[in-house]
Amino acid sequence: MRYRRSTVVTAIVAVLLIIVYLFPVYWELVTSLKTEAEVFRAIPSFWPEQITFKNYLRPFLEDVYIYFLRNSILVAIGSVALNIPPAILAAYAFSRYKIKHARDLFFWALTNRMGPAAAFIIPYYAVYSTLGLIDTIWGLIIAYSIFNLPFAIWLLKGFIDGLPRELEDSARVDGCSELQVLRRVVLPVLKPGIGVSSLFTFIFSWNEYLFASILTVTYNSRTLPSGLFGFVTVAGIKWAEMAATSLVASIPPLIFIYFMQRYMVAGLTFGAVKG
Repeated sequence: MRYRRSTVVTAIVAVLLIIVYLFPVYWELVTSLKTEAEVFRAIPSFWPEQITFKNYLRPFLEDVYIYFLRNSILVAIGSVALNIPPAILAAYAFSRYKIKHARDLFFWALTNRMGPAAAFIIPYYAVYSTLGLIDTIWGLIIAYSIFNLPFAIWLLKGFIDGLPRELEDSARVDGCSELQVLRRVVLPVLKPGIGVSSLFTFIFSWNEYLFASILTVTYNSRTLPSGLFGFVTVAGIKWAEMAATSLVASIPPLIFIYFMQRYMVAGLTFGAVKG
């Protein structure tokens, strides 16, 4: 009897949490289907009286939002490509080699991710102005890679720590060099960790707003999250079009998650069962 009561209570709490977390998504969807007149009514409605899809078409009829979407995709994919290879090498070194002051170096790398992004924006702007990286896609890719690198190293090191060293020792006995051990033995087994690290790097880069709004000026490099500020005009905020564009902006990360979901499941369960 107690077991049934606890199950019912757990189910009720789970349903309430799902409603709380999904309600903003539902409200965004409903807002995107409303007309501007209905959005600004004093008494809000939980479902549009007249469904319209014009809000999804208007922003993307303008070339500027196509550029924003393209830039977001390039920056997110570029950050993954630039971030993951050095993260693998650093995580493998921290996990397998005896490095002097390794704990201090590892903690120092993590502290770069602990600080608030706003604390680094002025130094970044000064350096980028000197190097000519303001308003460039490469500037955002480099900045995001630097911020996401400590997290990727920490995540991949945990995966490598769980790998049996006997596999690498056997490869060395067979005559493999350290690079061959990493490429032929470690990397194939490390795919779940690489997938999870790539996923988080992609999402962090896709959602970032502060650096994208400060370090970019024109549509040539501005990303979609910072481009949403264009819906705030002197005549008012275009809530319906902003909601529609935000939903469209969530599609590429969902596609990326779909293709990475098998690595996510394997990564989250990695090391849960030991022989």
